[in-house]
Amino acid sequence: MQMDPRYGQLAQVLCGFSTRLKKGEKVLIDAFDIPDDFVIALIRAARDQGAIPMVNVQRARIGREMVKGGHAEQFKLASDHELTRMKKMQAYIAVRGADNIFESSDVPGAQAKLVGEIMRPVLDWRVNKTKWVVVRWPTASMAQQAKMSTEAFTDFYFRVCTLDYSRMIPGMKALSEAMMATDEVHITGPGTDLKFNIKGMNAIPCGGEYNIPDGEVFTAPIKDSVNGVLQYNCPTIYQGVSFENIRLVFRKGKIVEATANNTKRLNEILDTDGGARFIGEFAIGFNPHILNPMQDILFDEKIAGSFHFTPGKCYETTDNGNASSIHWDMVCIQRPEYGGGEIRFDGKVIRRDGLFVPKALQKLNPDYLLNQKAR
Repeated sequence: MQMDPRYGQLAQVLCGFSTRLKKGEKVLIDAFDIPDDFVIALIRAARDQGAIPMVNVQRARIGREMVKGGHAEQFKLASDHELTRMKKMQAYIAVRGADNIFESSDVPGAQAKLVGEIMRPVLDWRVNKTKWVVVRWPTASMAQQAKMSTEAFTDFYFRVCTLDYSRMIPGMKALSEAMMATDEVHITGPGTDLKFNIKGMNAIPCGGEYNIPDGEVFTAPIKDSVNGVLQYNCPTIYQGVSFENIRLVFRKGKIVEATANNTKRLNEILDTDGGARFIGEFAIGFNPHILNPMQDILFDEKIAGSFHFTPGKCYETTDNGNASSIHWDMVCIQRPEYGGGEIRFDGKVIRRDGLFVPKALQKLNPDYLLNQKAR
């Protein structure tokens, strides 16, 4: 049976542009509920780069059962095994399908917290010590989330994931430089009036090297500098539970009030550990193909005209001192059809109603990114 040619195209993006595999490097391919054909395409693409592919096949229903009825001894054994393997890898490619996005919805919160804490060393090593990329896989479940037919969503998926990410480079460079030159950020919009400082913090452009799809620049606020209120307008799924209308109130960096459609579970997650009520990431998204939320964070956090403000763990590259076993990217869209809004850097309007205003940043607006003739 002939393989879909788009499989090979995407595999080449992941093994070439994203992880930049080199001869002799070992890469772990983590395959979650995806077709065998795409795993094979990744193996071939890795070998084309001269790399040594290793494969780990995972299934959501089996993973749910292992966590739901598991205990600390089992999780520690798994963590030790996974960490030993991860330490032998120079790269990591995860492709995550989901036939049922709510598969883990009945896993007790205490179990999810326990496994997250015990497995954290594996995540930390993977994020900080390897070249890595994570990508979702198109399924009928995802098409339902996006309110699209399976065929239309699959076409959308491959169009987004094989975007010419090199076009983002000039605009991302300008935005990261603007962030690193900024002291105070002020975000306003419906239900939102938020201020925080990013002075001295690093800013990281993401244009297809860590996530596919991609299109964001992220930094982190100074831990105790966040004050005000933030009303998110994107639904989100975390630990298998769906949340809507999340509203957070901050005082001296800490979330002192949190409400949503499921306020009890929201606060249980935010009470996971001492860092869960502080922010680990502030990022601005600008992928021109992704316009509406679909409750899949790898897509939603890249929505054109959006930003995300993330309770929990801070990445080592933008370390603000906040440690946590959670990292929850909550998204707010500021395009006019979602209520609009502004982001200001030291009082200067950087983005209004989802469009960048300064000339150097306009190369991150959809008109430029989608116009192959523009230079």
